[in-house]
Amino acid sequence: MSSEESRAENPGGPFRQEPTARDLAPQFVLPMVVRIEKAAPPARTDALETGARAVLHILADERSTGDGPWAGAVRDWQDGRIRKVVRRARGAEWRKASALDGVTVTGETAEVRVFPPVPLDGWPKELAKLQVSGTELDDPGPPAAPDPADPVLWLSPELEMSAGKAMAQAGHGAQLAWLALPAAERKIWRENGFRLSVRTASPARWRALTADGRLPVVRDAGYTEIAPGSCTVVADHPALGGPLNDRAFRR
Repeated sequence: MSSEESRAENPGGPFRQEPTARDLAPQFVLPMVVRIEKAAPPARTDALETGARAVLHILADERSTGDGPWAGAVRDWQDGRIRKVVRRARGAEWRKASALDGVTVTGETAEVRVFPPVPLDGWPKELAKLQVSGTELDDPGPPAAPDPADPVLWLSPELEMSAGKAMAQAGHGAQLAWLALPAAERKIWRENGFRLSVRTASPARWRALTADGRLPVVRDAGYTEIAPGSCTVVADHPALGGPLNDRAFRR
């Protein structure tokens, strides 16, 4: 898995690619842990989708809003870069991580636990010792076409990313979609369990998605794996009025 440190941008939203006061604010990170047992690793796409939903669950959790116990940390995190770091655990390591405050989300094959943001140098010891790199995930076969009614986090077809890197990027995309939605649409999404898909876009679809400029786009800061400024994810939520919400491109 790989650590993730990126800037994300959303036209009209709270994040910008150019340096701002956010870059000078105290920096926090959202810890994410994916369960990977040797005998039964999760499928890659399921891990990406489960991780994205985990980010949404912690953002919508009542403990993260208002006067909730996580609210201050979430605000501090979003005042800086929305960094996410994905680590892996199994067996006793997973059980210890699961005992810490956080939210676990389960997919078809994947389990991901996300924790309240922490300072860059303030990781709980149970998480700090977990491995960041060394494991890759695969899909047993090509993922099915996404449901046209659901949001899709489209990955760039031009970039090769490890599973951990891609999980963090999908989490960014989900977060930007959430921030861009009006309250009524957030409520609908939350009530349906944050249904979404993560897929790699075709070159034609990717060109159209990135050219329009209305949908949230994640651009990487370039600290790991890929060049700075690379577009990694476009968050195509039907309520955001993007050009491809009719799913015109299916290849």
